[in-house]
Order: sequence, then C-alpha cells, then structure tokens
Amino acid sequence: MPSPNKAVVIGALGVIGRYIVEKLLAEGDWQVIGLSRRAAPSTPRYRHVAVDLLDTHDVVSKLTHLGDVTHVFYAAFQPGSGGNAASYASVIAPNRDMLVNGVTAIHRQSKSLKRVVLVTGTKYYGVHLGPVKTPMRETDPRHMPPDFYFDQVDWLADFQRGKPWSWTELRPQTLCGFAPGTAMSILPAIAVYAAISKELGLPLRFPGKPGAYGAIYQVTASSHFASAALWAATEPRCANAAFNITNGDYFRWRNVWPRIARVFDMQVGEVQTISLTQHMADKSELWSAMTRKHGLKEFDFGQLVAWPFADYVFGSEWDVMSDVTKSRLNGFHDVVDSEAMFERLLTRFRQEKIVP
Repeated sequence: MPSPNKAVVIGALGVIGRYIVEKLLAEGDWQVIGLSRRAAPSTPRYRHVAVDLLDTHDVVSKLTHLGDVTHVFYAAFQPGSGGNAASYASVIAPNRDMLVNGVTAIHRQSKSLKRVVLVTGTKYYGVHLGPVKTPMRETDPRHMPPDFYFDQVDWLADFQRGKPWSWTELRPQTLCGFAPGTAMSILPAIAVYAAISKELGLPLRFPGKPGAYGAIYQVTASSHFASAALWAATEPRCANAAFNITNGDYFRWRNVWPRIARVFDMQVGEVQTISLTQHMADKSELWSAMTRKHGLKEFDFGQLVAWPFADYVFGSEWDVMSDVTKSRLNGFHDVVDSEAMFERLLTRFRQEKIVP
C-alpha cells in the first residue's frame, strides 16, 4: 500500500535537509524525494534527484513526475563569495530563483500539495548586522534589506494566495549537525579546530571575540529542527505563519567551552581572537596526515568545514535570543539541552572517526 504522504526535500544533502529526510523515513508513512545539485544513492522509499534549480530546463526535465507530492520542505541555500554588502546582495536572486523554480514546478505537477515548509533563519531579524532586540519575535519588523529571506517569504506568500495548499516559514539559529560540503553548521568547525589545536600541542582557546565569549547565544540541533519541520508540515495551526525554532534554551560560550575541551581531553586556554578562515587555510596537509595517523574517515578538508561561518558565529558580540513561545503555543514542545548536545554530538564525532 503506498504511503499517504509524499515529500520533496529541496537541499536534501545539507545540514537541515538530510535530517528532515531521515526523520520522514523513520516515521514510516512517508515517501521521500530528495533534490540537490549533488548526486546521491536512492533506497526503496527514498529517491534522489540531482538537479540544478537555477537551470529551468533541468528543472522541467527532472521534475516532471511529481504528480502526487503532498509536502515540500525547502532547505536549499546558495552561499555568497564574501562578506561585504555587494556580495550579499548578489545572492538575493539565486536564492529566490531556486525557490521559485522548485516550488513552481512541483505546484504545476501536483494536485495533492498540502504545504510548503520554507527554512529561513534569524538573519531575518538582522543578527548578522549587529545588536538586535531580544528576544526576537516573529512579529518584529524587518531590518533594512537586502535579505534574501524577505524575497523568498514575499514570493511564496504571494504565489500561494488563492491556492488550496499553505506555507510555513521556520527560523532556526546556528544549526548543529553534520553534512560535509555545507556552510551552515558550527559543530564540524568546533571539532576540527579542537583536533588541530590538540595535534599542535595547544590548549583549546576560544577563537572568537571576547564579547562573543560572554554574550548570550543559542543554537538548533539538526535532528530537533527536523522534528519541528514535521510538526510544521502537518499541524493545521501552522498554515501561512512563521515560527522561531531553536533548542529552546540559551548559553554563553564561556560556560560551554570547558565542557567542549573535556570531550577532547584538552585544557582551556585564554581567549585568542583569530580568523579561522585565515589560520586554517594552510592546514589541509596537516589534516591529511592526521587522517592517516588516526585512521579517520576521509573527507576533503575544504568540504569538511566552512570557516567563514565559524568566524561569523564566534564574532557575534551581542545577545542572540529567539522567543519560541509561538511554536509552543501551537503544539511544538520539544526542547534540547544545548550544553549536553555539544558534548553528545562532539563525542559522536570522535567515536565515528570524523575527528581523532
């Protein structure tokens, strides 16, 4: 008997998408189609399609047999080439167009579509620009654009108007999972930085700014977010609304750092602000030697960690706090202990030989 639900996960190999795929398959009553630029194997209930969502001809040719799709989870992301305003503005069009091309093609093919879940983030509130109002609430006004989240949300809301399906927007903060090749997870950055520091005989120093070491911060476990995505896709009260999704707690790096150091059997050093992007640029050969020495799984060093993202996270010297009351009032009550999460997942990184 066919599964009653059929989902398309766009960005299925990323630090969000792959966890959504795993969550849906674990539920048992879902068929899943994953889309990404990269190829990946299929399984009995999972079909992977390699497609370039910026190529309309490729989209049309690859997405023509999706007539019974019930849900879309959009978690794709096109990064920019730098951190300045011009480069950020340059990613507006591709990130909007990937959403437009993917959702439009599925809408045209499927008469069964119920909901599109769009993943954005707290940059919606301007956390990347400087201090923001805390806690951040879904009703807060937007910051000065550009911000491709605005373009995505506005297009999706306008495109959905008058149609029988609905949309939900989810806003996580600093995903914690593992997906080689993705730019949006802090865990591999911490793990690889700690491993290299230990290999060089150094203590575990916080590499960010002193203010960031003591500021209030928050994160979102990828598996936790996948549960929230399933809730958002199936809860009637989530129709045409936005929700903050985080672990549900807050912490300061200065309190978490000793716990992280213990995972790697290291001493904590003084804060030493460095650019990880610059200081890790010459560590590829060292990592290859460490891989051989410690019998690690072989990952391309350039694909293992996105150091600019780590610099961004560790450079936020202001409080970053989302209010998740709205999601709780509408039925999502899961929470994660962030400090315990860091210890658990980083220990798993060591056990699975991702890092020594």
